[in-house]
Amino acid sequence: MTGCQSTQSQVQRIDVNTLFYDNYFTPVSTIDTDDIYQLPETFVSKFRRQYLADNTLRSQNMLANEWLAQYIGAQAGGFEYRDHYTRPASETALNRQGNCMSLVVLSAALADVLNVPVEFYDIDVEPVWDRRGGFFLVNGHVNLSLMPPENTHTVLLRGSELLVDFLPERSVRAYKKKQVNKRQLSAMYYNNVAAEALVQNDYDSAYALVKKAIKLDPQYVAAINTLAVIYRHNGYSKEAEQAYRAALQVDPNDLSTLYNLALILGEQDRLEEWAQVHRVLELARINNPFYYFDMAQQAYFDKQYQDALVWYKRAVEKADYRHEFYFGLSRAYWATGEQRLAEKNLKRALALSDVSNKQRYQSKLQAMRR
Repeated sequence: MTGCQSTQSQVQRIDVNTLFYDNYFTPVSTIDTDDIYQLPETFVSKFRRQYLADNTLRSQNMLANEWLAQYIGAQAGGFEYRDHYTRPASETALNRQGNCMSLVVLSAALADVLNVPVEFYDIDVEPVWDRRGGFFLVNGHVNLSLMPPENTHTVLLRGSELLVDFLPERSVRAYKKKQVNKRQLSAMYYNNVAAEALVQNDYDSAYALVKKAIKLDPQYVAAINTLAVIYRHNGYSKEAEQAYRAALQVDPNDLSTLYNLALILGEQDRLEEWAQVHRVLELARINNPFYYFDMAQQAYFDKQYQDALVWYKRAVEKADYRHEFYFGLSRAYWATGEQRLAEKNLKRALALSDVSNKQRYQSKLQAMRR
């Protein structure tokens, strides 16, 4: 508890119990923390047999962490990265795919079966923006290291930790990382699932889940911010502001919290306070690609097509993974008579699109070619 006093002294402790208003929501059951990492017995038995069989077939035994890294690797036919939904280890094991958090949780569960020590890391990557259900979602990133077995009596020159990351296209080694424990990882899991419930307007589940996240990690600003968003969307502005203020006590510069607090201040015409917050946000707003996208959309519908092109391009510069940005560019280029560029950007939108948009983009591409 005294290990990092210079760091801890900068963080103001808050009593998170004062932030909860259970009487505003209907109690619902949520997954227990241990069950997040629970695997089906049949799967565990098969998994152990495969490990033993692979080591028997090899001329020299492979360390458990090395074998596990290969087992879960997508390149070896293991588990695939799929975005959006956070699932417990049992579901991810059966589906053999999941988002970043789901796959890290599964890896932790598998490591536990083989007694492989793990270290979890919260990676300070550039945020990946998404917009679903009327909410801006900023996706962070976590990964883990599989450590060599402890208490070995054999000296192994090759024995070292193995980084397991499910976003290989990112050079995550260039980013700062912070080690987190399993309790903090579980808090991240609950906050993920709470946000997904919030997008579905399931406020009772969202509240129950984020409360668990905050209980596990009272300094977890993202979860406190999620709690405040739940309050605000249920009309509890006073309680939402209380939560936002508490989050800012932990991290006065958290931009998501500042942005959300500014919304409340603006709605209540508290313009002097709003202006103070907004001065900070004005510099940070340029990091949100949807700011440029919304400006582009407005210019497009106002038939200011050249202006729309400028805004769409800026959105793409900030987030070249969003299909709707390229679709906007395509429409604006078509409106200005740049048919070749319109088709080129529509193809990019199609390549990046999800299932729900592919048919629409394919139809538009066919019509454009005709």
